[in-house]
Amino acid sequence: QVQLVESGGGLVQAGGSLRLSCAVTESELRIDDMGWYRQAPGKQRELVADISSSLSTYYVDSVKGRFTISRDNAMNTVYLQVNSLKPEDKGNYLCNVQMRNVHYWGRGTQVTVSS
Repeated sequence: QVQLVESGGGLVQAGGSLRLSCAVTESELRIDDMGWYRQAPGKQRELVADISSSLSTYYVDSVKGRFTISRDNAMNTVYLQVNSLKPEDKGNYLCNVQMRNVHYWGRGTQVTVSS
Protein backbone atom coordinates (compact mmCIF):
# COMPACT_ATOMS: atom_id res chain seq x y z
CA GLN A 1 0.00 0.00 0.00
CA VAL A 2 1.38 3.38 -1.00
CA GLN A 3 2.13 5.69 1.91
CA LEU A 4 3.40 9.25 2.00
CA VAL A 5 5.28 10.26 5.12
CA GLU A 6 5.96 13.95 5.65
CA SER A 7 8.40 15.45 8.11
CA GLY A 8 10.29 18.64 8.84
CA GLY A 9 7.56 20.96 10.06
CA GLY A 10 7.78 22.93 13.26
CA LEU A 11 7.60 26.28 14.98
CA VAL A 12 9.91 28.98 13.66
CA GLN A 13 10.19 32.71 13.95
CA ALA A 14 9.36 34.92 11.01
CA GLY A 15 12.33 34.98 8.68
CA GLY A 16 13.33 31.46 9.60
CA SER A 17 13.69 28.37 7.46
CA LEU A 18 12.58 24.76 7.38
CA ARG A 19 13.13 21.81 5.09
CA LEU A 20 10.08 19.64 4.55
CA SER A 21 10.43 16.08 3.30
CA CYS A 22 7.95 13.58 1.93
CA ALA A 23 8.93 9.98 1.39
CA VAL A 24 6.78 7.70 -0.73
CA THR A 25 6.89 4.13 0.47
CA GLU A 26 5.68 0.84 -0.92
CA SER A 27 5.60 2.14 -4.47
CA GLU A 28 6.82 0.21 -7.47
CA LEU A 29 5.23 2.61 -9.92
CA ARG A 30 6.97 5.53 -11.50
CA ILE A 31 6.09 8.76 -9.77
CA ASP A 32 4.98 11.54 -12.08
CA ASP A 33 4.18 14.89 -10.46
CA MET A 34 5.10 15.56 -6.84
CA GLY A 35 3.77 18.55 -5.00
CA TRP A 36 3.16 20.36 -1.76
CA TYR A 37 -0.18 21.83 -0.75
CA ARG A 38 -0.92 24.10 2.19
CA GLN A 39 -4.06 23.97 4.32
CA ALA A 40 -4.50 26.94 6.64
CA PRO A 41 -7.38 27.30 9.11
CA GLY A 42 -10.43 28.79 7.42
CA LYS A 43 -8.81 28.77 3.99
CA GLN A 44 -9.00 26.53 0.98
CA ARG A 45 -6.23 24.06 0.35
CA GLU A 46 -3.82 25.56 -2.15
CA LEU A 47 -1.02 24.20 -4.28
CA VAL A 48 2.21 25.78 -3.10
CA ALA A 49 4.77 24.08 -5.35
CA ASP A 50 4.95 21.22 -7.81
CA ILE A 51 7.70 19.38 -9.66
CA SER A 52 7.21 17.12 -12.64
CA SER A 53 9.13 14.00 -13.59
CA SER A 54 11.07 16.17 -16.06
CA LEU A 55 11.93 18.57 -13.19
CA SER A 56 9.70 21.40 -14.36
CA THR A 57 8.57 23.40 -11.36
CA TYR A 58 5.61 25.53 -10.41
CA TYR A 59 5.27 27.93 -7.49
CA VAL A 60 2.32 29.94 -6.30
CA ASP A 61 3.15 33.64 -6.55
CA SER A 62 3.24 34.19 -2.80
CA VAL A 63 6.23 31.86 -2.31
CA LYS A 64 8.31 32.57 -5.41
CA GLY A 65 11.89 33.36 -4.51
CA ARG A 66 11.50 31.93 -0.99
CA PHE A 67 10.53 28.27 -1.45
CA THR A 68 12.36 25.64 -3.50
CA ILE A 69 10.97 22.24 -4.42
CA SER A 70 13.21 19.34 -5.37
CA ARG A 71 13.00 15.57 -5.69
CA ASP A 72 15.19 12.53 -5.32
CA ASN A 73 13.81 9.85 -7.60
CA ALA A 74 16.13 7.17 -6.24
CA MET A 75 14.70 7.78 -2.77
CA ASN A 76 11.10 8.47 -3.92
CA THR A 77 11.27 11.66 -1.90
CA VAL A 78 10.24 15.25 -2.52
CA TYR A 79 11.56 18.19 -0.55
CA LEU A 80 10.41 21.73 0.05
CA GLN A 81 12.97 24.21 1.31
CA VAL A 82 11.09 27.10 2.86
CA ASN A 83 13.03 30.26 3.60
CA SER A 84 12.16 33.75 4.81
CA LEU A 85 9.01 32.40 6.41
CA LYS A 86 6.14 34.77 7.02
CA PRO A 87 3.22 34.38 9.45
CA GLU A 88 0.90 33.86 6.48
CA ASP A 89 2.90 30.76 5.48
CA LYS A 90 1.58 28.84 8.46
CA GLY A 91 -0.53 25.78 7.88
CA ASN A 92 -0.52 22.05 7.40
CA TYR A 93 1.72 21.20 4.47
CA LEU A 94 0.52 18.12 2.64
CA CYS A 95 2.43 16.09 0.12
CA ASN A 96 0.72 14.89 -3.03
CA VAL A 97 2.08 12.58 -5.70
CA GLN A 98 0.61 11.33 -8.94
CA MET A 99 1.19 7.84 -10.28
CA ARG A 100 -0.67 6.57 -13.33
CA ASN A 101 -3.22 9.37 -13.01
CA VAL A 102 -3.98 8.48 -9.40
CA HIS A 103 -3.25 11.04 -6.68
CA TYR A 104 -1.97 10.04 -3.29
CA TRP A 105 -1.92 12.25 -0.19
CA GLY A 106 0.06 12.37 2.99
CA ARG A 107 -1.34 13.56 6.30
CA GLY A 108 0.77 16.66 6.41
CA THR A 109 3.37 18.34 8.55
CA GLN A 110 2.48 21.45 10.51
CA VAL A 111 4.33 24.72 10.00
CA THR A 112 3.81 27.49 12.53
CA VAL A 113 5.42 30.90 12.14
CA SER A 114 5.63 33.31 15.05
CA SER A 115 5.87 37.03 14.36
